[in-house]
Amino acid sequence: MTINIVLGGPRGKMGTEAIKMMTNEPHFQLVACIDRKNNGKTLHDIQHICDENIPIFDDAASCFQEIKADVYVDLTVPQIGFEYAKLALEHHICSVIGTSGFSEEQIDELSILAEQNKTGCIIAPNFALGAVLMMLFSKMAAKYFPDVEIIEKHHDKKIDAPSGTALKTIDLIKQSRTSKIQGHPDEYEIIEGARGGDVDGIRVHSMRLPGLVAHQEIVFGSKSQLLTIKHDSFHRESFMDGLKLAIEKVTHMQKLVYGLEHVLDVE
Repeated sequence: MTINIVLGGPRGKMGTEAIKMMTNEPHFQLVACIDRKNNGKTLHDIQHICDENIPIFDDAASCFQEIKADVYVDLTVPQIGFEYAKLALEHHICSVIGTSGFSEEQIDELSILAEQNKTGCIIAPNFALGAVLMMLFSKMAAKYFPDVEIIEKHHDKKIDAPSGTALKTIDLIKQSRTSKIQGHPDEYEIIEGARGGDVDGIRVHSMRLPGLVAHQEIVFGSKSQLLTIKHDSFHRESFMDGLKLAIEKVTHMQKLVYGLEHVLDVE
């Protein structure tokens, strides 16, 4: 069965890789794009990797009304990605959201909307399958190593910190770990923020530098030992297997799930 896809964010680096993947999958059909700058143009006008005259809309509502789509893929930014995802679900179009930075309230609102419309939605902080396994392994380790810090590193064009992957990792770790204060009880910062962010006693450190793509390590400490779980994405191509899987799975769902681990066979 062919899956008709609308892509939000075709000009970005992730969007470029997604277009390559979608046009090379025989059962995927990219039918439209949403881009705030190129209304009325075709995808070939802005992305010469694509030979097809796929229409571009700057208005998501018009796109979802005029185009017959099965799945909306959002690779935009949080400010507009949330509104686009809402519109897609309201039009009973399944959604795969790779945009990070949504608040808990926004995720809850999308979850309610997905259930009301019986329409699938996957929010994936990270599409790299290795990164998903990294998060799951961290959940397992936290049961035995409750002292933990997270270092996440991304390119300097990323605007949210910490990353969605770090936040999802914390969420999974909290399911296995009792909340605790780490470090010396009298520690203090000479430079504010030197110890990183603090979520439930877990310290999170964010780096933003040119040359990076997406990297994270979780360091667990215990008596006389350290356990480090690490994942590196060196190219955005690493996210495409997970994105492909999410597109295939979401059409069979009638609710929202947060995290790609919910569609992986990891039991």
